[in-house]
Formats: sequence, C-alpha cells, structure tokens
Amino acid sequence: MSRGRSRTSGRPRERVARGASRVGARYEVEVGPVAHGGHCVARVPTDEPGRDRVVFVRHALPGERVVVEVTEGSDGDRFWRGDAVSVVTPSPDRVPAPCPYAGPGACGGCDFQHVDPVAQRGLKATVVREQLHRLAGLDLGVVVEEVPPTLRWRTRMRYVALPEGRRGLHVHRSDEVVLVDDCLIDAGASERDRETVATAYGSHDFAVVPDGFWQSHVEAPRVLVETVLGMLRPEPGERVLDLYAGVGLFAAFLADAVGETGRVVAVEGSHLASRDARANLPPGVRVEHGPVERVLASAYDEPFDLVVLDPPREGARRPVVEQIVDRAPRAVAYVACDPAALARDLATFAELGYPLTDLRAFDVFPMTHHVECVALLARSS
Repeated sequence: MSRGRSRTSGRPRERVARGASRVGARYEVEVGPVAHGGHCVARVPTDEPGRDRVVFVRHALPGERVVVEVTEGSDGDRFWRGDAVSVVTPSPDRVPAPCPYAGPGACGGCDFQHVDPVAQRGLKATVVREQLHRLAGLDLGVVVEEVPPTLRWRTRMRYVALPEGRRGLHVHRSDEVVLVDDCLIDAGASERDRETVATAYGSHDFAVVPDGFWQSHVEAPRVLVETVLGMLRPEPGERVLDLYAGVGLFAAFLADAVGETGRVVAVEGSHLASRDARANLPPGVRVEHGPVERVLASAYDEPFDLVVLDPPREGARRPVVEQIVDRAPRAVAYVACDPAALARDLATFAELGYPLTDLRAFDVFPMTHHVECVALLARSS
C-alpha cells in the first residue's frame, strides 16, 4: 500500500457497548452497491418500522443474495460490519478465490479475491467516480487501468513472526493471526534495499531502507513516473516542487527533465526517506526534511512552475493546497491512494483556481479495494 499507507494497522479501536451485541447473528440479505473500503452495503430490518440497519459486508458482490454474519455491531450502533459466510444467489462476477487463505475469518489482506479481475477494476472505478461526485461535485467517467501482474505483485510485505520460523497475516480488523505459508500477492522481494526503475524517460537506482516507503506493485514506480511526466511535460529550466517526495522517485526523473538550468526541491517528512533521497538524487536537487505544511510555511515561497505531490492516505489538506497555490505553478500532478481524500483536495484546488483537467486511475493493488489515481490540475486563466 502506498506509504503503508496509513501507519496504523487498520484494526478497530476499543469500542464502548451501545446495547446488546449482535456479533455472530446471521441474516439473509440482498447486497447493494459497493462502498469505499472493500465492502458492499446491505440492510437488515429492525424493530422500528421503516428503519433498516446498514451492514457493511465483506466477501460479497452487488446484486448477490447472501447470508451475512455480523462481526462488529450492537443494537445501539448506526451500522454493523459483517462477512458473507454463504452465497445464496451469486453474481456472474464471482470467481473461486485463487488464495486458500482468503475468505471470512481468514487473512484480511485482500478484499476482492472472490471477484473477477475485470470486475474488480469496475468496482474500483465506481468508488472513485462516487467519491469525486460526492466530495468534489465532479461527474466523470472513470476507467481503472490494468497493471499486470495481478498476483505476485507486492514488493514489500509485513508478516507476523510465528514460532518455528513460520509467519502469518492478520484477520481483517483483528489481532488474530492466520498462518500463511505462501501469500499469492507477495513478489518475494521483502528484503530489498535497492530498487531500479526503468521508464520511457530513463533509468534510476534507488536506495530504500527495508521499512521505508516504496510503491508496492512491481510496476507502479514506472507507471506513475511515466504518467506524472506525461501529464506535466516539464521543460528545461523549469522549477519544480516534489512534495511528500519519499526517497526521490519523482524528483530523480524531474531533475533529468528540467536539466542543469532548472531547479527541483524535494520535501519529505521522514528522516530515513530524506536520508535515502539525498543518496539517490543528484547534488543539484535540494532535499528538505520536515512536515510539508511546516516547510512550505517558512521556505521556498518563490514561484514554481510545477508541483508533484504524493501525500499519505489522509491527503494533502487545505493548508498545504493553499501553500501550493500561493507558488502559482502552471500545473500540479497529484498522486493519490485514497479517492475520498483526493476528492476533498480537488474541491479545494478548484475553489482556489486549479480545476481538474485530467485523471487516470491504476489497479496497482490487485485483489484489494485500493486504487491509485493521478490527477492533473492546471491554473485557470
């Protein structure tokens, strides 16, 4: 996942009981639309006439009829969570999961093992489109592009160490661990400390600490670099800000494009990533360590021609967007792993005179609900 992409485990906080627990209760339901987060929406009747309880159901597909078992929820909660433990009427997009550890109560790493890969991309496109409409007022046709491979794609894995040298992965939203002998999305490169990225714009080697941030999919660095440079079309002599720069992936290729007469400033909050970026980038690239909002509030307040930002899952947020707009770039390339955070920031950019002019989405997290987008924002006349 991008930047982890949240530094948290994704498991639930301690909850205060709001009534009798419904955990373990089963209901036969009609499955509704896909929702952001790797689940679908279903409803079960309550004792209150005309009021149904929303249940976010994993391992289901829109239009199916399934038996859902509640995994989180009590009578006083606004919604419950659950797993589809049996399928009464399957979707034509349902397929046997290639991984033996996928399914209710099993490994929580993949959301869509039960979905045909083409349909997975359709579900993700639906989520991106809905978030853009709801949070940014945009009505766009969205296509999520395939990025092979769909298995053996993940370059870095975090396993739970188990006795006798074995390893496991967590159940969804749980501290419980499932023994995993062979994870089918693991590309077998968890201990890499160097990465080579060969693109249409050239090739670079990158040092990356074992726990440092690096795009997960084996092809993601190439695809994203080519997309960002293709959208921005940097020219020799231009000035570029690379925000949330990581170990310098985009900055390295941007420096090639703007040449010795140009300028690239890379800003990164992680000390280790900043250290790696200094080793990876040519001497002419300035690497600034510090939180992006704080750095921009106190430095580099001169005009820049281009900005690239690849923020964590929560997005850039208004203070950073305002600082970017204050530099008056001709264009901004925004790389995002969370469509809701992207949509919120796009709304802010548009409000400040930088409407969306292009959007591409990539399936660089196959078998999961995650999707990577690259948005181009251009200064309006």
